[in-house]
Amino acid sequence: MFLDQLRQHCLTQPDKLAIEMIEDSGTPTQRVTYGELEQTVLRTMAMLRSRGVAPGDRVALQLPKCLAFVYLHLAIMRLGAISLPLNPTYPARELAYFLDDAGVRLLFADRQARDTVLPLLRQLPALHECVFVGCDGEEAFDRLLAPYSPADAAIIPFPTDPDATCLMIYTSGTTGRPKGAELTHGNLTANLASLHSAWGWRNDDVLLHVLPLFHIHGLLVALHGALHAGATALLMTRFEPGRALDLLVNRPCTVFMAVPTIHRRLVDAPDAAGVSLRHMRLITSGSDRLPDDLFAQFEARFGVRLLERYGMSEAGMILSNPLHGERRVGSVGLPLPGVEVRIVDPETEAPLPDNVVGEVQVRGANVCKGYWRQPEKTAAAFTPDGWFRTGDLGLREPDGYFTLKGRSKDLIISGGYNVYPPEVELVLSEHPAVEASAVIGCPDAEWGERVVAIVALRGGKKVDEAELIAFCRARLAVYKAPRRIRFVAALPRNALGKVQKSQLRSTVCE
Repeated sequence: MFLDQLRQHCLTQPDKLAIEMIEDSGTPTQRVTYGELEQTVLRTMAMLRSRGVAPGDRVALQLPKCLAFVYLHLAIMRLGAISLPLNPTYPARELAYFLDDAGVRLLFADRQARDTVLPLLRQLPALHECVFVGCDGEEAFDRLLAPYSPADAAIIPFPTDPDATCLMIYTSGTTGRPKGAELTHGNLTANLASLHSAWGWRNDDVLLHVLPLFHIHGLLVALHGALHAGATALLMTRFEPGRALDLLVNRPCTVFMAVPTIHRRLVDAPDAAGVSLRHMRLITSGSDRLPDDLFAQFEARFGVRLLERYGMSEAGMILSNPLHGERRVGSVGLPLPGVEVRIVDPETEAPLPDNVVGEVQVRGANVCKGYWRQPEKTAAAFTPDGWFRTGDLGLREPDGYFTLKGRSKDLIISGGYNVYPPEVELVLSEHPAVEASAVIGCPDAEWGERVVAIVALRGGKKVDEAELIAFCRARLAVYKAPRRIRFVAALPRNALGKVQKSQLRSTVCE
């Protein structure tokens, strides 16, 4: 399993650089070897055990990108418990939902969020304790571990059940209520093995990591990928195009993973003139569709062709353009080793021939076991013969390449983050001036899509755009809140009363 592989790297190459933190200044601040990583994870396990964490317990991490997050995440899984990464920008309302729904026993939060988190302790009886962690240097976390030694964790058994849940990632649904996808040790291991084979991960790779750690892209694909290979990960705490380009060239780095928004910022950066990235063997793009023009501009600017792939929280990576072979513009490539993908009729679920658009379904050891404490939604997500219904639309070309053709459920992807309209509409409905709303995604050159709300007000009620946006931002993560609001007298509906979002997109999106 992944944790076994990582431990072997720690034992066989203890002096190899595993992780290096790159702070806002662009200079390295903390370096951790594989040997040091193992020792600190063991001490973290001892600390968690002393707080009563047992196999199956959910432990939430609402921390910024820092070494403490990495140590805690790995230690939680090594204990047989379940790691629950959460966006550190979640306001109290959203945080309370996740903690309550997951039955979290222990929360680690940034000490700067103390005023937000402390009131929740009285609301959530299952939450036994919240530990506030300072992420302003390794020493701050080390003080928490001071009473513990690696030997204290020596008697803790190593997890051996591949079907045991070790990670939970929340993903929103059509009802607007997020649901926790249960990922097992076997899921993580299968996906990493597929990517190791498909992308040629090497022990001497150097990854520049610019993604958040609470997201499956940054955590499972990027960080886990590097650690599984015994490679080195440079973790930038905040992405800045000029500094990123400098590190890619002068470290030098061999692997880089990002979302289209980041790739566009690199292309447009003033520092990009004359920069060549031809020395890099792998630069991927995911979490949102890569625009055709950006695909061409990146290659023209830096001399290297992006590799686009497709995945989701419930299944990790599913499809990828080849490392060696045609990286086809507009396509998300071929099924990864060990992963089956098919296109079916959305109504009958009968397999469709090539070049016909239908629903994408996937099957393999990478697919999650289901949704936390939601058996009905788990059953609805899988066919009787084990295919996972992604809800995405696409087609298979005769030579095996897959192309996505849209998303069902009206999912919006902004800056690589998923935004589900019902969740935003639910918040808008709570404003006393709002009669009805519809949230859509409009094309945006920088973010891929921007969140736009079309709102009908109650008779006699008034509210301006800025006030309503602020109302949403106080209750939602910033990336979910509308960037624009259009006011209308009434929303367009069909004969059954369903809002016609396709009509809104054609009239509102410019």
